[in-house]
Amino acid sequence: MSEIIRYEQVDICYEGQLAVHDISFSLQEGEILGIVGESGSGKSTLLKAALNMLGKDGLVTRGDIYYKGLDLPDISEKEMQKICGAEIGMIFQMAGSSFCPIRTVGAQIKEMMAAHGHEDAQLVEQETCELFAKFGFSEAKRIWDSYPFELSGGMQQRVGVAAAMLLKPKILLADEPTSALDVTVQKQVIEEMLLARKLFGTAIILVTHNIGVIRTMADTMLVLHQGEMMEYGRARDVLANPQSAYTKKLLAAVPRLRRSKASYGRDTASQAS
Repeated sequence: MSEIIRYEQVDICYEGQLAVHDISFSLQEGEILGIVGESGSGKSTLLKAALNMLGKDGLVTRGDIYYKGLDLPDISEKEMQKICGAEIGMIFQMAGSSFCPIRTVGAQIKEMMAAHGHEDAQLVEQETCELFAKFGFSEAKRIWDSYPFELSGGMQQRVGVAAAMLLKPKILLADEPTSALDVTVQKQVIEEMLLARKLFGTAIILVTHNIGVIRTMADTMLVLHQGEMMEYGRARDVLANPQSAYTKKLLAAVPRLRRSKASYGRDTASQAS
């Protein structure tokens, strides 16, 4: 595997106030990195910094975020438009809020794909419905023709994951993609993301508060607390033998249930924030 993105000693401020300090990590091709920590620890901020989505009050004030030799915080808006979606995709906690409520899912996907040079509407519809089918949607055409409000919140989230993968991005940034879902849909979303890695070799940076999701998905794990990196390493090693006092406290707060290989749902149900 080769390195695909690297954060080097990154500081991020909002309105001059330091929110994230001295964060360094890298992501390899096909790797899934889980970032955990309590609310306000800077998890989502790290993702947004890669796509220049910090808003007018946010700024990377020190360090670098390298992707294919480019320092992402320093590139132009035009360069970022080429990368965003096509090479680095992102899914949010509430995918439904990313959809326009008065246009069909299919119309919005066609517009997104056309913006990246895929202008054959019929081919886009065909490829989208094929991907929907691979992701386990039983009525792909109905979803294509639906307005977002006609889909459940869980279905909107699953469609959001599928739409993000249509351009086959090298990296998928996932910001709490399962936290607003019930256990059954959480499992479906996780299976979609794992399938995306299998089908396209996509690397994933996953922000979550859910240790059950980390156990299920992550190869490596980064623990944040108040914008500082507490621990970083192989997920199974960090989970089995945490070194920092904060990580020990975080893991100790997770209810423990007797697990079997099929017990993901029960474990996840115990992880509610």
